[in-house]
Amino acid sequence: MAAGETQLYAKVSNKLKSRSSPSLLEPLLAMGFPVHTALKALAATGRKTAEEALAWLHDHCNDPSLDDPIPQEYALFLCPTGPLLEKLQEFWRESKRQCAKNRAHEVFPHVTLCDFFTCEDQKVECLYEALKRAGDRLLGSFPTAVPLALHSSISYLGFFVSGSPADVIREFAMTFATEASLLADCSVKPCTKQLHLTLAHKFYPHHQRTLEQLARAIPLGHSCQWTAALYSRDMRFVHYQTLRALFQYKPQNVDELTLSPGDYIFVDPTQQDEASEGWVIGISQRTGCRGFLPENYTDRASESDTWVKHRMYTFSLATDLNSRKDGEASSRCSGEFLPQTARSLSSLQALQATVARKSVLVVRHGERVDQIFGKAWLQQCSTPDGKYYRPDLNFPCSLPRRSRGIKDFENDPPLSSCGIFQSRIAGDALLDSGIRISSVFASPALRCVQTAKLILEELKLEKKIKIRVEPGIFEWTKWEAGKTTPTLMSLEELKEANFNIDTDYSFQHKTGACLLTMSLP
Repeated sequence: MAAGETQLYAKVSNKLKSRSSPSLLEPLLAMGFPVHTALKALAATGRKTAEEALAWLHDHCNDPSLDDPIPQEYALFLCPTGPLLEKLQEFWRESKRQCAKNRAHEVFPHVTLCDFFTCEDQKVECLYEALKRAGDRLLGSFPTAVPLALHSSISYLGFFVSGSPADVIREFAMTFATEASLLADCSVKPCTKQLHLTLAHKFYPHHQRTLEQLARAIPLGHSCQWTAALYSRDMRFVHYQTLRALFQYKPQNVDELTLSPGDYIFVDPTQQDEASEGWVIGISQRTGCRGFLPENYTDRASESDTWVKHRMYTFSLATDLNSRKDGEASSRCSGEFLPQTARSLSSLQALQATVARKSVLVVRHGERVDQIFGKAWLQQCSTPDGKYYRPDLNFPCSLPRRSRGIKDFENDPPLSSCGIFQSRIAGDALLDSGIRISSVFASPALRCVQTAKLILEELKLEKKIKIRVEPGIFEWTKWEAGKTTPTLMSLEELKEANFNIDTDYSFQHKTGACLLTMSLP
């Protein structure tokens, strides 16, 4: 590389390496996604892993609202766990079976701490920090038991939370609202009225007695571990009905939706004038696309089925001294902030953990000289006696020797200086990711062998891994003229040009451009 190129490469490389551990955003940006859509994907998937966000982006490639600046809505709930949750879920099932579905069945058992509020996609992590700070601050005073008192009326049945425990829980909600306002610039309204866990709402009056009997059968004497859970939803579909696809459906017309079992579809009951009998118009949560679908392929889903859980703060109850190991101190309670994946994992590690142990990484070659300077590029850089010279800084410093002279480079061009830089940056990114390369396959085109060599140099593997030249992955019909394959450098010529070539490799037929096979840790 020329001096100017070396300085530029060093500057960019040092800037990349000076950053802290990779965020979930970085691998998405490295794949070419714009910042606003990458952030949108992370928010829509709960900022769990880059792999989930990537899958969301692929599913939403035809989403007409992908670039719309529409934030998610968030809410904070206090949720029971363990035996109490199991009994409440049993009540949900029995009340639905005996008394039909009511509004309470739309959401899981919970105590609302903060009403739904909006947060910009780039500030969602600040909400997680607000939750942790609020939990840590109220951890010592959080009640060991949350008293629940049954309350019943003609259209409502539920447990009320009263007394000093309710005051502590309300203080936790207000602390979160304050922290969220400071850290994420969100306007959060904490619940300051009667705290309650709804069992049934807007039911038929003649079902009240049956519902009360089922509620009284819920044992409240067991200790319960409570978690503060942060959820999000798509604010555009708050007043829509939610359908769940039961069967697969392949569209017969361009205005129909593709359905896979488990897909959720948002349907606006007021916008069905265009739909024929037995059909509805809906928007797929999985793809964001709008279209017609057969209604008998779906069933009604609950409102919260499409909500996304982001983070939890768990208030752990006291542990009996007898169950502790020797030397362990006992404490009344302890807090645990639980993201959906371990916080110590970087985004790329989380991405790697979800894919197969052995994978194939496809890498396209860097920028080639003829794409910049045209098909007559060789005439610009060769003397009448067939010697190479560098007329522009984007031409390579030198060319390897070929037995038939410089003319064979015309249809087998090298990388430009920018292409060399691109290849090194790709190798540097792979090095930072921690991916371990086990073998390398390259097209016999010079530009592909150069790209593989430069990547291996950045990975510090240029002497350990030999490049396997594979003619089966050479594609030449689009750019080069003529009906015959261009004359390529032989393995001996490549070795003479200081490429670490595996001369024992037997050719196979594959597809692609430049392949790197890798074993993940």
